[in-house]
Amino acid sequence: MIEATLSFPRRFLWGTATSSHQVEGENTNNDWWQWEQQEGRIERGHRSGQACDWWGGRWKEDFARAAESHQNAHRLSVEWSRIEPNPAVWDEDALDHYRQIVQGALDHGLIPMVTLHHFTNPLWIAEDGGWLNPRTVQRFVRYVRKVVDALGDLVPMWVTINEPNVLAYSAYLAGAFPPGHSDMGQALKVMRHLVLAHAGAYRAIHELQPGALVGLAHHYRGMWPANPRSPLDRRLARFRSAVFNEAIPRALVDGMLNLPGRRWRVPEAAGTQDFLGLNYYTVERVAFDIRRPQELFSRGFYPEDADLSPTGFIANEPQGFWEALRWAHGFGLPIYITENGVEDAADRLRPRYLALHLRQVWRAVNFNWGVRGYFHWTLVDNFEWERGWTQRFGLWALDPRTQQRTKRPSADMYAEICRQNALSSQTVARYAPEVVSQMFPGRPAGELAPEGVASR
Repeated sequence: MIEATLSFPRRFLWGTATSSHQVEGENTNNDWWQWEQQEGRIERGHRSGQACDWWGGRWKEDFARAAESHQNAHRLSVEWSRIEPNPAVWDEDALDHYRQIVQGALDHGLIPMVTLHHFTNPLWIAEDGGWLNPRTVQRFVRYVRKVVDALGDLVPMWVTINEPNVLAYSAYLAGAFPPGHSDMGQALKVMRHLVLAHAGAYRAIHELQPGALVGLAHHYRGMWPANPRSPLDRRLARFRSAVFNEAIPRALVDGMLNLPGRRWRVPEAAGTQDFLGLNYYTVERVAFDIRRPQELFSRGFYPEDADLSPTGFIANEPQGFWEALRWAHGFGLPIYITENGVEDAADRLRPRYLALHLRQVWRAVNFNWGVRGYFHWTLVDNFEWERGWTQRFGLWALDPRTQQRTKRPSADMYAEICRQNALSSQTVARYAPEVVSQMFPGRPAGELAPEGVASR
């Protein structure tokens, strides 16, 4: 093994990401709270409840933990249902509360990136058709204007919508998110409305705050053919990737939303990204399966020898991250990794997952691909949607009954990386020794180190 340091650019952003419903607690006026009360919707009957008690003020101690860990940024979201509990009725106290949170991030040296929609809708929006209703587009833009007017002087970067592809798929095709529908036509219609909502929000933000950076957080899921020699597997993997990974981001470039059986012109969406927010977790293999007509005669799965997270939810596939970064680079925009992480309560997989994935970020940086920051998912264990509390993504563990936080070893590992603005062989050897030789192999005497690697 060589001793080496993989260094990142000056002013690179190192942070963690959170979302309002998952950390605030007692978000009783949105569709997810209502969804949680229905039997069978959430694994093991879990509920968000108090979550991480951020609305009760525990964001202060969690921001302190982030700052003490040498993080310099944080991605958080605001809750539409708190700010606009009824149509065009604004809760100024809630806005002031968010202003205190954002100011608190700044006071801890954390540059805020604020997400305006992270899966949840006010009940009155849900009861009026949710994202199937075209009126939701302008209602969302109205809400965005209100938030930006209140917080814009504190927030340099905005994410309009988190993972619109996941929202459309999970809520209107897979039925795992509210309203729990399974209708391809509805899912495609919702994707169009989400693109229009992003475009309207983008223009509204720039009207109010011309110097802001605005993008969306796009979930890129690698899809590789199970059998690369099979024309059917290859074709289905390409098709699934085109719908899930490509359609929405491409529409924000050229104003054309290309979906199965639909080709919509959305000219107002063209050129509405100042940066590309990339959420990446894993890669799945795609195989032809005649028994699955509802899934386009295909199935996605992980190989038997995959390096899996404890619940089998994520496979450790750093090469897929490299491909996602290469794909993102193709848009010619600055890139922020707005989410990347793994569920791992015992913290056995997370250190090597983090090391191997950050190595791919470093490779992209050294190709001058414009990667500006990395936000790890997540700071503290939180409520993971339909999976409840069964998955633990936090650098700090959380007991939701007592609100006690416990630092995991990977929190110290990430702190070292943030402090050094680098990933060193010593850090990897300390926290993920099993991948040291893979990441820092020996080399013949006299051979020069690769560009960007400081050896000693």
